Amino acid sequence: MKYHHQNLSQRMAFAGLFVLLLPILSPLLFSPLSRSYPSLFSEWNAPKPRHLPLLKAALDRHIPVRQKNELWSPLPYQGWKPCIEPTTIHTLPTKSQGYIQVFLDGGLNQQRMGICDAVAVAKILNATLVIPHLEVNAVWQDTRYFAIKEPPSEYWWSTREYYATGIRAMRIKTAPVHGSADWYLENVLPVLQSYGIAAIAPFSHRLGFDKLPPNIQRLRCKVNFHALTFVPHIRVLGDALVNRLRHPFEKFHTSGTGFLKERMNDTESEGTGKFVVLHLRFDKDMAAHSSCDFGGGKAERLALAKYRQLLWQGRVLNSQFTDEALRKQGRCPLTPEEIGLLLAALGFSNSTRLYLASHKVYGGEARISALKKLFPLVDHKKSLASAEELAKVDGKASLLAAVDYYVSLQSDIFISASPGNMHNALVGHRAYLNLKTIRPNMVMLGPLFLNKSMEWPEFQHAVLSGHKSRQGQIRLRKERQSIYTYPIPDCSCQS
Repeated sequence: MKYHHQNLSQRMAFAGLFVLLLPILSPLLFSPLSRSYPSLFSEWNAPKPRHLPLLKAALDRHIPVRQKNELWSPLPYQGWKPCIEPTTIHTLPTKSQGYIQVFLDGGLNQQRMGICDAVAVAKILNATLVIPHLEVNAVWQDTRYFAIKEPPSEYWWSTREYYATGIRAMRIKTAPVHGSADWYLENVLPVLQSYGIAAIAPFSHRLGFDKLPPNIQRLRCKVNFHALTFVPHIRVLGDALVNRLRHPFEKFHTSGTGFLKERMNDTESEGTGKFVVLHLRFDKDMAAHSSCDFGGGKAERLALAKYRQLLWQGRVLNSQFTDEALRKQGRCPLTPEEIGLLLAALGFSNSTRLYLASHKVYGGEARISALKKLFPLVDHKKSLASAEELAKVDGKASLLAAVDYYVSLQSDIFISASPGNMHNALVGHRAYLNLKTIRPNMVMLGPLFLNKSMEWPEFQHAVLSGHKSRQGQIRLRKERQSIYTYPIPDCSCQS
């Protein structure tokens, strides 16, 4: 009896010690502040569906054949077509005023816009553009075709380190956001003429969209929609993914490997050979910054509030409003459940093949389960390609985004759960090519999801009515709007 009591005491002591050490051994389990890895407890306890009556009705939905056909039909010709000759993008100036140097920051689509704007600025100043090799050539195909030159290695000024280690007279820090062509001629050209080089940093959104010469606007269009092509291994991987989405019943393998994968167990997808790309943007940063309530209770709200404070130190305006007010303004990102209900109401059946771009979701698989119930045929990069095929892009954010961008551009329909750089870039690119793109009506959807008594027929009618004119119809660019999101009329001709 005494031995048993001692043994029990030892086990209890060990258990107590384990509980005390667990936060040290596995801090991620208890920390709601980790940027890369959200609190695992909040993910494991992801909330149950918030719109259960709508979800149950959507699972039993019947979609008329006519509605399906209209949904999947390509956009008709809308009177605009690309009128840019892509063969000659931009040649190096015969007598250059000097070198314009920029450093690109941000993700894939900020790089894209930065390159386009930099080429345009170089043209305005009749200068030679320099962008350090590693910053562009990891993603983009040979950039010499649009007048980006890599300086010789002895050009010591071509590195970030050079400008970070002292005050440099040729560095321009004062470039305004959306600056005019005149600003560059008045402020940058004299530096070029004095030193033979002008380094503009920062260089993000530094060229405006209005009152520019037509040839400069067309040059930006040429670079964005024609010259900027991804490096070969991204295109090869992207083509493989698209092929597997369009032909899911064929065995496929990777060249030179033993990887063989079958999709024979899948049911036949709606519109065989067709697929939808869903840019499912619901990461922890977005959830925290929105200040919205996503149904995870007090623990989740507290974790997101602490995370928001850690990253933005009280500079988030949304935190001043209630969840209801934010939803009525359309300022809450759609959850995977809500984007699934939207797709179902629009007429996509459960045999629709979905490709998830940027599919890392705050809350993990539990948060995405409702979407997968509605649409079982869900794929992403890792479900379609082998580890060997993904080796060159795995762990590299810009390359992974480039693969998703490439697949998104090839899809029959593209939809993004929330606005952002990827959404804006693809909306513009697909508009230029007259491809169907669905833009969720966030202002309309917010109040719909707040109404817990709404039944499926009413919800579906409201969704269909609110999205009739949001499926790729031409929208002409207005003043101050981006040419990369609204390429018409600047990049196209009316006929």
